[in-house]
Amino acid sequence: LRACAWTMKIPALLLPFVAVSTAFTNTNLRPAFTTGRTAQTTTKLGAANYDYALLFDCDGVILETEELHRLAYNAAFDAASLTIDGKPVEWTVEYYDILQNTVGGGKGKMRYHFRNYTGQFPMVGEDAAPSTTEDEESLVDKLQAHKTEIYKDLIAEKAVARPGVLELMDEALADPSIAVGVCSASTKAAVTKVLDVTLGAERRDKLNVCILGDDVSRLKPDPMIYNTAAERLGMAKDKCVVVEDSMVGLRAAKGAGMKCVITYTSSTAQEDFYGEGADAKVPDLASRQVTLESIFGPMKDGGVDAELLAGKKDEAEIPVS
Repeated sequence: LRACAWTMKIPALLLPFVAVSTAFTNTNLRPAFTTGRTAQTTTKLGAANYDYALLFDCDGVILETEELHRLAYNAAFDAASLTIDGKPVEWTVEYYDILQNTVGGGKGKMRYHFRNYTGQFPMVGEDAAPSTTEDEESLVDKLQAHKTEIYKDLIAEKAVARPGVLELMDEALADPSIAVGVCSASTKAAVTKVLDVTLGAERRDKLNVCILGDDVSRLKPDPMIYNTAAERLGMAKDKCVVVEDSMVGLRAAKGAGMKCVITYTSSTAQEDFYGEGADAKVPDLASRQVTLESIFGPMKDGGVDAELLAGKKDEAEIPVS
């Protein structure tokens, strides 16, 4: 079966400020990567023969997509002629940096913006702003659908994997003791395009688990997405290491009781990741020569509480008294 091969389940109930849609489940089992390796079976009834799990976020980790998301949202807003008090709806770079570190998922960002930040939904061209919750949700759904199509075109043109991420993923896929997965709050349509372009079909087919925003009813910073990944893998949460780039993702990982390595971007570099419990942070995986051994070696030798990326990670800043 193909990684991220989804089958329909019962739709989740709509929750406020959270992007919710039909739930899907990934039934893929990773085949052998090297000669002589046997495929592992992962079910809710029992753990596979994996010692640890390495879980990657997508946007900002596998590739820097946040600016592409911002451009796609603004293009969708412009196409719909959205205005509030006569002014076009537009998300600046600075404001989107705040959004991505506050709210998970695209629909959640729009709900937060219109309900919490502006306090009103926009007019759509000459039409009045939606007056009911049902109409508000319909507008959000339509905007998200159009934004996703624009975003997929941008990904096809501009997507480039972040330094070191494919090398680390390949190393993990080749190790029979490590389960590998992708956990992203973005929609299936958006992430599928990203994974197709950056990972390619061969890597996608070898993922043990792929949990997306469509699969869960509560998005990051809620830990549900990582709890779900651990459940599907049959893996103890303290043996899972998450690679994230934002405060929202870090809070989801730590809320699930997992270790978290941050590969920050220009949009998230100033966040106090260590203050929120990050186990390590680096500007990217390649420049600090992050390998599977530097992540899981200390855990194998010293237990799950061992220090990760010693000598490679950014040091925590000591406050000046």
